[in-house]
Amino acid sequence: MKNTDILISGAGIAGPALAYWLREHGFRPTVVERAPALRPGGQAVDLRGAGRTVVERMGLMDDARAVALDQRGIAYVDDDGRIRARMGADAFGGEGIVSEIEILRGDLAEVLHRATPPGTEYLFDDTVTGIAQDDDGVTVTFEKSAPRRFGLVIGADGLHSAVRTIAFGPQPQAVRPLGCYIAWFTAPADIDLDGWYMMHNAPGGLVASARPGRRPGEIKAGFGFRSDPIPYDRRDVARQREIVAERFACVGWEAPALVAAMREAPDFAFDAMSQVHLDRWSAGRVALLGDAGYCPTPLTGLGTSLALVGAYVLAGELAAAGGDHRVAFGRYEEVMRPYVVEAQKLPPGGVGGYAPLSRFQIGLRTASMRWMTRWPLRPLIAAQFAKAGNIALPDYGRAASLSS
Repeated sequence: MKNTDILISGAGIAGPALAYWLREHGFRPTVVERAPALRPGGQAVDLRGAGRTVVERMGLMDDARAVALDQRGIAYVDDDGRIRARMGADAFGGEGIVSEIEILRGDLAEVLHRATPPGTEYLFDDTVTGIAQDDDGVTVTFEKSAPRRFGLVIGADGLHSAVRTIAFGPQPQAVRPLGCYIAWFTAPADIDLDGWYMMHNAPGGLVASARPGRRPGEIKAGFGFRSDPIPYDRRDVARQREIVAERFACVGWEAPALVAAMREAPDFAFDAMSQVHLDRWSAGRVALLGDAGYCPTPLTGLGTSLALVGAYVLAGELAAAGGDHRVAFGRYEEVMRPYVVEAQKLPPGGVGGYAPLSRFQIGLRTASMRWMTRWPLRPLIAAQFAKAGNIALPDYGRAASLSS
């Protein structure tokens, strides 16, 4: 076996999933994560299609269901909180807009982290700062730790991947903004959601939302808005909160209460909604996984599936190739590329369906929501949700014994 020592940057969903499968195949993974610990909470992510199959093959479905959110589905509400359209979580076989199994991102990361086999090393509160490749391996420098040697480096560090920036160089067209920004945070459960993920649209492409949390006394809230590029410092959280508050100052429904909660939320996150497109996901001994290589945006509902399936395939191909990255990385792209291309296609309406600009467009979107489970819209919408399972997962088997 070649390249048994592998560094993974990122301990979100893709990183621990890859570490799990690499260890199962006999490799020795090390995971480095910028945050001081696993990031708690976060937005809800879906377990659907082939991603659900991967979790089943890991033997973690019971663990995942134990931390899944209890939701009735999604409901669009007006200024007065009256439901104008809804879709239950059981629609489209449990894989509709709100899937049967939705989990807070941090909870799923914890499930995957706990499942990582013994021998997996985690380096928290650190990040990759340099990658120097040669014929025998990679010398990696870190912000805090001493330099180390690895056979391969995998960037599973999200939309703003440090590994992608270092190993692939300037890629101006790699990250493609969709003209929309989103914010997520935890708020007190002062809104009667009745089990629904409630979403309110206001003219100007503004979206306020709230869904049940997993713990008593909390809900998971979000804001989204259409906008041209906004210059801001990603480290200046106070300014990010103000940007959102300014946008939603005159929005109805529960937006004023959510803005107030946002100002105090300890887990506030803000970012542009973007996709990542690259001609290749590998450069020598470095490869990209999940959002770092092919972020589809939350609009597709398939980011978690791509991360889980990509981790399974990448580890499996490395095992099948005996650790030869030149063979494995090519096969990884060959298996995953068609799945990624389809997954990155936005649902009907795209950003406009999520954040309509005018009251007329909001009305049209709400009316179409009522028809999604009926002909003639049902086949079109069903095809969008079915993309989560549009890949034949290879059976890579498992190593007879793990390396020590």
